[in-house]
Amino acid sequence: MTCASCANRIERRLNKLDGVSATVNYATEKAKVTVPAGYDPALLISEVEKTGYTAALPKPQQAEAASTAEADDADDPELTSLRHRLIGSIVLTVPVIAMAMIPALQFTYWQWASLALAAPVIVWAAWPFHKAAWTNLRHGTATMDTLISMGTSAAFLWSLYALFLGTAGVPGMTHAFEFTIAPSDGAANIYLEVGAGVTMFILAGRYFEKRSKRQAGAALRALLELGAKEVAVLRDGIEAKIPTSELAVGDEFVVRPGEKIATDGTVVSGTSAVDASMLTGESVPVEVAGGDTVTGATVNAGGRLVVRATRVGSDTQLVQMAKLVEDAQTGKAEVQRLADRISGVFVPIVIVITVVALGAWLGAGFPVAAAITAAVSVLVIACPCALGLATPTALLVGTGRGAQMGVLIKGPEVLESTRKVDTVVLDKTGTVTSGKMTLTDVITEPGIDRAELLRYAGAIENASEHPIAQAIAQGATDEISTLPTPEGFANVEGKGVQGIVDGTSVVVGRETLLADWSQQLSPEVAEAKATAEGEGKTVVAVGWDGKARGILVVADTVKPASAQAIAELTQLGLTPVLLTGDNDAVARQIAAEVGIDDVIAEVLPKDKVDVVARLHDEGKVVAMVGDGVNDAPALAQADLGLAMGTGTDVAIEASDITLVRGDLRAAVDAIRLSRKNLSTIKTNLFWAFAYNVAAIPVAALGMLNPMLAGAAMAFSSAFVVGNSLRLRSFRSVTKQP
Repeated sequence: MTCASCANRIERRLNKLDGVSATVNYATEKAKVTVPAGYDPALLISEVEKTGYTAALPKPQQAEAASTAEADDADDPELTSLRHRLIGSIVLTVPVIAMAMIPALQFTYWQWASLALAAPVIVWAAWPFHKAAWTNLRHGTATMDTLISMGTSAAFLWSLYALFLGTAGVPGMTHAFEFTIAPSDGAANIYLEVGAGVTMFILAGRYFEKRSKRQAGAALRALLELGAKEVAVLRDGIEAKIPTSELAVGDEFVVRPGEKIATDGTVVSGTSAVDASMLTGESVPVEVAGGDTVTGATVNAGGRLVVRATRVGSDTQLVQMAKLVEDAQTGKAEVQRLADRISGVFVPIVIVITVVALGAWLGAGFPVAAAITAAVSVLVIACPCALGLATPTALLVGTGRGAQMGVLIKGPEVLESTRKVDTVVLDKTGTVTSGKMTLTDVITEPGIDRAELLRYAGAIENASEHPIAQAIAQGATDEISTLPTPEGFANVEGKGVQGIVDGTSVVVGRETLLADWSQQLSPEVAEAKATAEGEGKTVVAVGWDGKARGILVVADTVKPASAQAIAELTQLGLTPVLLTGDNDAVARQIAAEVGIDDVIAEVLPKDKVDVVARLHDEGKVVAMVGDGVNDAPALAQADLGLAMGTGTDVAIEASDITLVRGDLRAAVDAIRLSRKNLSTIKTNLFWAFAYNVAAIPVAALGMLNPMLAGAAMAFSSAFVVGNSLRLRSFRSVTKQP
């Protein structure tokens, strides 16, 4: 394909087939096609070939990753061909333009030298345009290539006529450079600089467009390249190096310090810290041990691990992320569909205007040269290359930059939603809060040492598997490093645990458990307990040697960045709403901590979708941020669903945007980036439309030199590409690179 019109034509042809729904993207040169079950893909390829193009089925994801990883500019035949043609046209065209523009350089036979230099440019360098125009003609259509071919051919053929049959070939002929067109003998003028100059500028535009497409897609290729190429798999207790592609689910493999984890899996043995920064943006390595899950392409920063593969090949998180990026770059936003529809009818209209302009100039009695100049100007200035580039390049760069930041936009239509959103509903657990119980406070009875309380309670709780017990044990370990091993540990169902630590009988649990041992909290500590429970926190009492010794307060803590994220969302003009199944007191405590005014609490999981629907009924445009299975229906119901990448697969599948990091500020990044992307697309489209609409009448009136028209048109395309590439400098609120 050479332009958006080509993509539009193929798309229309495919959509005429029964049961087929197709989207063709010019920038990625890919078609996303939905077909009935059992449909033969060969029929689709055949239909594309009937349209005058070629097509092939995509390679498997990993094979494609390998091939794209190895590819560079030199390996791309199309880019190499464009480069050669561009270099050749620059070398040959610059002297032609210089002689045409500077009368002092016009020696006796300069016009014939111009012909010798310009002919290879217009015939050989512009051959892709002529070939595409001929293909289009055979299929009864016209594209932007048709305009380029007609414009350059018209200038070349007229120059040949003037040289061989007119007076332009007379020795000593000079060619003044003028901005205005005055009635003159057209047979005395040549327009070789027009044909060669336009070809050179268009080729430059095409070359840099092709390069920018490759650069914009680099995020996807980089994502696929993150994975390990080889893995040390354990077979019968012996390590063997095999390609990662040969790894199967259930295989156990070794990961040494500094190596990449080959695929998604579960740690079988060993402890280490895993650096997931390249995948998630998190700068702090995560501690893992037996039973913990690890993700392929992350780096083992600590000890030796043995991992059992749970997902391989196209099922891994890495490849799924790459697929999300690719799907986003293949889809089309509403603004892009509008541009495609317009470009489909634009070319025939321009050809009609060209013919009318030519006829009007000739009919008004002007010289043929003036008429040809006006017609060629229209053909060249109207070429809507900028229109074809406006949306695809912005989408490619924007979604690629998002992937680097851990924001995966599922489809470009999502961009439209972010512009309209005015309310953001936030799930509490796992989104605003960490979703894990943490020891938040230690209150001792008078005369009791805090470290002693933590030592006794932590030792007993460390023997329990309960989440609250583990939170206390972890909190105690963080503060006093090592915990003794208890003896006679026993679980008192529904009340707590008890055991002996260093010869002392210790009880940890509900206040009723201590009462069973005739241990009572003092009025001051009992009041502190009541206050904490009033805030929705969990309180555990501790006693030994026949007396209550203090309480431990455990709660789901707010993520460190949540308050900043809420403030940023508010600055974006969004109204945050906290949605949770917890009691109202807990919800309002968390909301106050992060700066949320609107709270909807005590909502059952199945009712979350009803809350979103109710907000819709109130005229709100709703974004929903969640991470759990119970959030999936609400994420799907919302106008914009954002799933935390640390959440469940179901939630991620139901969302529009996946936030790879478990940081709520990623939601701010997603909305900011989407809005910036949309505004870039609109700027590009405005430039392309305004440019063509304003320039065509000027060209038709003969006020635009064809060569300058070609240069200006190329600059409009360069502006669109450059404006899109500005998205690469988009910065996260978390100050990522």
